[in-house]
Amino acid sequence: MDFVAKSAGDGYTIGLQTVSLAINPGLTPKMPYDTLKDLAPIGMIASSQHVLVTGANFPAKDLAELVKMAKAKPGSLSYGSAGPGSTFHMSAELLKAVAGISVLHIPYRGGGPALIDTISGQVDMSFPVLAAAVPHIQAGKLKALGVTGTKRSPLLPNVPTIAEAGVPKYSFETWFMLFAPASTPKPIIDKLNAGLRQVLESPAVKERMAKDGFEATPSTPAEARVRLEKELLMWAKLTKERGITAE
Repeated sequence: MDFVAKSAGDGYTIGLQTVSLAINPGLTPKMPYDTLKDLAPIGMIASSQHVLVTGANFPAKDLAELVKMAKAKPGSLSYGSAGPGSTFHMSAELLKAVAGISVLHIPYRGGGPALIDTISGQVDMSFPVLAAAVPHIQAGKLKALGVTGTKRSPLLPNVPTIAEAGVPKYSFETWFMLFAPASTPKPIIDKLNAGLRQVLESPAVKERMAKDGFEATPSTPAEARVRLEKELLMWAKLTKERGITAE
């Protein structure tokens, strides 16, 4: 994204980034670029959810019981993540903040090892992406307590959202957005946005995304910027309050 931010605004250098673009400034004191000043959103591409899972033998049968356990013995439960600052990490920290619980963070070198140790019971829970977790949930190796988004996932229609399951103010999604250098003229941004939206309206593209747990979310450049601005503020507040860094 630093390369994109410092490139010529001619429409030929664009970047794709995730929700990490909104999270990283709160984790890293010295960013090499200013997200809002140096980058121009072209539009949203898609969003996806994570899912809170435990091992099959974990004693809590639902999220309400898990929260009760965590409050009864603060710090006694643990969760695995894909590493500091990852979406696995931040979705869990957001739950801790909103639900008012203390759960020990165990960072791994990637989501795969964290998921394996959740299945074996080395850690009590984790927040993998849907595509990685669904086969293990269907095989009975993992127990799904809630998906992180604002609505249930078609891949797990019987699993409630975390908000439905007892933490009403919780919502987390990984989104994907296309960007250009801030110096890119508006007509070029609008042309790129039109092309992007045309692709995202394709039934074949929507179907392919849905199979892996993604939902196409076409937007205008202005709508994408509003979401980015909102989440930059939210994640800056959360990381500061909880003392979270990328280390």
